[in-house]
Amino acid sequence: MASCSSSAPFTSCHQYVNDFSRQLKCPGLSHSRELQKAQFLRSQRASKVLAYYGLKVPPYKLDALEPYLSQRTLEMHWGKHHRNYVEGLNKQLEKNDVFYGHTLDELIKVTYNSGNPLPEFNNAAQVWNHDFFWESMQPGGGNVPKLGLLEQIEKDFGSFTNFREKFVEAALTLFGSGWVWLVLKRRERRLVMVKTSNAVNPLVWDDIPIICLDMWENDKGKYVNVFMNHLVSWNAAAGRMARAEAFVNLGEPRIPVA
Repeated sequence: MASCSSSAPFTSCHQYVNDFSRQLKCPGLSHSRELQKAQFLRSQRASKVLAYYGLKVPPYKLDALEPYLSQRTLEMHWGKHHRNYVEGLNKQLEKNDVFYGHTLDELIKVTYNSGNPLPEFNNAAQVWNHDFFWESMQPGGGNVPKLGLLEQIEKDFGSFTNFREKFVEAALTLFGSGWVWLVLKRRERRLVMVKTSNAVNPLVWDDIPIICLDMWENDKGKYVNVFMNHLVSWNAAAGRMARAEAFVNLGEPRIPVA
């Protein structure tokens, strides 16, 4: 989470108050109480937090996924829509600093509010979802995963072919806009397919996302097959599974750690 302030060095509000109080007690002050108060208030404004979250850049150039995902498409979805979610979230947080200090993961869980989302939830979740989606793709992606991740998929879905069919089916049957996720269930200790609508993501149920697909295209069949054949990053997925095994015991270690 990023924050920024003015170029003036940051001093705590508490320190300003103490300094201000000491000056008022000094009998030899040449400045008036009103002038000191004005300086104090200007100092508060100077140290005000101006931003909370930044727009993360995809881990590849915007034309790197062509011809399967065009630079123009990324400029629209990342450069415009994703940016709008970031800016919208920051504007919401400027009005109420009760959530200041939360990581984005924490903010999503808190603002989901047990299924009764607070106003900040949609923008927060959309920012997280899009960051995760861009990182779920890579130039030269697709094909099949390797080693431990492939073994876990075959264990939980019967075969990679079955997994792929279920992923495509989930995408085709998703109503409206939303997301398709491969997640690791903590309690069940297995991989499952999850569909979510709008901004909702698996973090709200304490699942561990492995890959996701943002369903924005009208031609869903072509879109999901292009994603599976040419775009999905099994390298990123394997890394996420390796980290997930620090929290979920899947039995005999399967995911090699570099």
